Amino acid sequence: MNLQEAAAQAQAYAEAGDERAIADLRRKWEDELESAARHSDYRIRAVAYRAIGQFRFRQKLELLHRGLEDESPACRGSALVSLELLSRDGPAPVNQSRRLLHEMANGDDNEAVRRLAIVCLKNGSPQRETIVLLGGLAESDEESRELKETARKVAAQLTKKSRER
Repeated sequence: MNLQEAAAQAQAYAEAGDERAIADLRRKWEDELESAARHSDYRIRAVAYRAIGQFRFRQKLELLHRGLEDESPACRGSALVSLELLSRDGPAPVNQSRRLLHEMANGDDNEAVRRLAIVCLKNGSPQRETIVLLGGLAESDEESRELKETARKVAAQLTKKSRER
Protein backbone atom coordinates (compact mmCIF):
# COMPACT_ATOMS: atom_id res chain seq x y z
CA MET A 1 0.00 0.00 0.00
CA ASN A 2 1.35 3.45 -0.87
CA LEU A 3 0.54 6.82 0.75
CA GLN A 4 -2.24 7.60 -1.72
CA GLU A 5 -3.95 4.25 -1.06
CA ALA A 6 -3.53 4.66 2.70
CA ALA A 7 -5.06 8.13 2.51
CA ALA A 8 -8.03 6.76 0.54
CA GLN A 9 -8.44 4.08 3.21
CA ALA A 10 -8.34 6.77 5.92
CA GLN A 11 -11.02 8.70 4.03
CA ALA A 12 -13.21 5.59 3.96
CA TYR A 13 -12.69 5.08 7.70
CA ALA A 14 -13.57 8.73 8.34
CA GLU A 15 -16.77 8.42 6.35
CA ALA A 16 -17.63 5.30 8.36
CA GLY A 17 -16.82 7.08 11.63
CA ASP A 18 -14.01 4.67 12.59
CA GLU A 19 -11.72 7.06 14.49
CA ARG A 20 -9.57 4.27 15.93
CA ALA A 21 -8.69 2.91 12.49
CA ILE A 22 -7.82 6.43 11.27
CA ALA A 23 -5.57 6.96 14.31
CA ASP A 24 -3.80 3.66 13.60
CA LEU A 25 -3.22 4.69 9.98
CA ARG A 26 -1.94 8.10 11.06
CA ARG A 27 0.66 6.51 13.33
CA LYS A 28 1.74 4.10 10.61
CA TRP A 29 2.02 6.72 7.83
CA GLU A 30 3.07 9.88 9.70
CA ASP A 31 6.76 9.71 8.82
CA GLU A 32 6.13 8.88 5.19
CA LEU A 33 3.63 11.71 4.90
CA GLU A 34 6.18 14.17 6.34
CA SER A 35 8.82 12.91 3.94
CA ALA A 36 6.48 13.09 0.94
CA ALA A 37 5.53 16.69 1.77
CA ARG A 38 9.21 17.64 1.54
CA HIS A 39 9.93 15.69 -1.66
CA SER A 40 11.40 17.48 -4.68
CA ASP A 41 8.71 16.09 -7.03
CA TYR A 42 5.59 18.27 -6.90
CA ARG A 43 3.36 15.26 -7.66
CA ILE A 44 4.50 13.49 -4.50
CA ARG A 45 4.09 16.68 -2.47
CA ALA A 46 0.56 17.11 -3.85
CA VAL A 47 -0.37 13.58 -2.74
CA ALA A 48 1.01 14.33 0.73
CA TYR A 49 -0.92 17.59 1.10
CA ARG A 50 -4.12 15.90 -0.03
CA ALA A 51 -3.49 13.02 2.40
CA ILE A 52 -3.37 15.41 5.37
CA GLY A 53 -7.09 16.07 4.93
CA GLN A 54 -7.97 12.47 4.18
CA PHE A 55 -6.19 11.37 7.36
CA ARG A 56 -7.99 14.17 9.26
CA PHE A 57 -4.51 15.10 10.48
CA ARG A 58 -5.23 18.33 12.38
CA GLN A 59 -1.77 18.17 13.96
CA LYS A 60 -0.26 18.78 10.52
CA LEU A 61 -1.80 22.22 9.88
CA GLU A 62 1.64 23.85 9.89
CA LEU A 63 2.80 21.41 7.23
CA LEU A 64 -0.40 22.10 5.30
CA HIS A 65 0.38 25.84 5.40
CA ARG A 66 3.66 25.08 3.64
CA GLY A 67 1.56 23.47 0.92
CA LEU A 68 -0.51 26.63 0.57
CA GLU A 69 2.71 28.50 -0.23
CA ASP A 70 4.19 25.82 -2.51
CA GLU A 71 5.45 26.89 -5.94
CA SER A 72 3.31 24.26 -7.63
CA PRO A 73 -0.37 25.01 -8.30
CA ALA A 74 -1.10 21.28 -7.89
CA CYS A 75 0.36 21.35 -4.39
CA ARG A 76 -1.46 24.54 -3.45
CA GLY A 77 -4.70 23.05 -4.76
CA SER A 78 -4.21 19.81 -2.84
CA ALA A 79 -3.47 21.75 0.34
CA LEU A 80 -6.63 23.81 -0.18
CA VAL A 81 -8.73 20.67 -0.65
CA SER A 82 -7.37 19.34 2.64
CA LEU A 83 -7.92 22.65 4.42
CA GLU A 84 -11.53 22.71 3.27
CA LEU A 85 -12.03 19.15 4.49
CA LEU A 86 -10.44 19.85 7.89
CA SER A 87 -12.53 23.01 8.34
CA ARG A 88 -15.90 21.31 7.86
CA ASP A 89 -16.07 20.52 11.59
CA GLY A 90 -15.16 24.03 12.70
CA PRO A 91 -13.78 27.33 11.38
CA ALA A 92 -10.39 27.26 13.16
CA PRO A 93 -8.28 25.90 10.26
CA VAL A 94 -9.66 28.54 7.88
CA ASN A 95 -9.47 31.33 10.45
CA GLN A 96 -5.80 30.51 11.06
CA SER A 97 -5.11 30.72 7.32
CA ARG A 98 -7.42 33.62 6.46
CA ARG A 99 -4.72 36.13 5.45
CA LEU A 100 -3.13 33.66 3.06
CA LEU A 101 -6.52 32.55 1.72
CA HIS A 102 -7.39 36.19 1.00
CA GLU A 103 -4.12 36.60 -0.89
CA MET A 104 -4.70 33.41 -2.86
CA ALA A 105 -8.32 34.25 -3.69
CA ASN A 106 -7.37 37.73 -4.81
CA GLY A 107 -4.21 37.08 -6.76
CA ASP A 108 -2.91 33.54 -7.22
CA ASP A 109 -1.55 32.93 -10.71
CA ASN A 110 -3.77 29.87 -11.13
CA GLU A 111 -7.52 30.45 -11.38
CA ALA A 112 -8.45 26.98 -10.08
CA VAL A 113 -6.36 27.66 -6.98
CA ARG A 114 -8.13 31.02 -6.57
CA ARG A 115 -11.54 29.32 -6.71
CA LEU A 116 -10.46 26.65 -4.21
CA ALA A 117 -9.26 29.38 -1.82
CA ILE A 118 -12.68 31.04 -2.12
CA VAL A 119 -14.43 27.74 -1.40
CA CYS A 120 -12.28 27.26 1.71
CA LEU A 121 -13.36 30.66 3.03
CA LYS A 122 -16.97 29.47 3.28
CA ASN A 123 -16.04 27.30 6.27
CA GLY A 124 -14.46 30.16 8.21
CA SER A 125 -16.07 32.67 10.50
CA PRO A 126 -18.11 35.26 8.57
CA GLN A 127 -15.72 38.20 8.88
CA ARG A 128 -16.54 41.47 7.21
CA GLU A 129 -13.24 41.78 5.31
CA THR A 130 -13.76 38.36 3.73
CA ILE A 131 -17.30 39.22 2.62
CA VAL A 132 -16.10 42.55 1.18
CA LEU A 133 -13.23 40.85 -0.68
CA LEU A 134 -15.54 38.22 -2.16
CA GLY A 135 -18.12 40.85 -3.10
CA GLY A 136 -15.44 42.79 -4.94
CA LEU A 137 -14.32 39.69 -6.83
CA ALA A 138 -17.94 38.85 -7.70
CA GLU A 139 -18.47 42.32 -9.18
CA SER A 140 -15.15 42.67 -10.99
CA ASP A 141 -15.19 42.88 -14.77
CA GLU A 142 -11.66 41.46 -14.85
CA GLU A 143 -12.54 38.05 -13.39
CA SER A 144 -13.87 34.96 -15.15
CA ARG A 145 -17.51 34.01 -14.90
CA GLU A 146 -16.67 30.89 -12.82
CA LEU A 147 -14.59 32.81 -10.30
CA LYS A 148 -17.21 35.56 -9.99
CA GLU A 149 -19.96 33.01 -9.43
CA THR A 150 -17.96 31.13 -6.79
CA ALA A 151 -17.18 34.40 -4.97
CA ARG A 152 -20.83 35.47 -5.15
CA LYS A 153 -22.08 32.18 -3.67
CA VAL A 154 -19.56 32.10 -0.84
CA ALA A 155 -20.15 35.78 -0.01
CA ALA A 156 -23.89 35.06 0.21
CA GLN A 157 -23.29 32.05 2.48
CA LEU A 158 -21.04 34.06 4.79
CA THR A 159 -23.50 36.97 4.87
CA LYS A 160 -26.29 34.60 5.83
CA LYS A 161 -24.09 33.01 8.50
CA SER A 162 -23.24 36.45 9.94
CA ARG A 163 -26.95 37.32 10.25
CA GLU A 164 -27.68 34.07 12.08
CA ARG A 165 -25.17 34.89 14.81
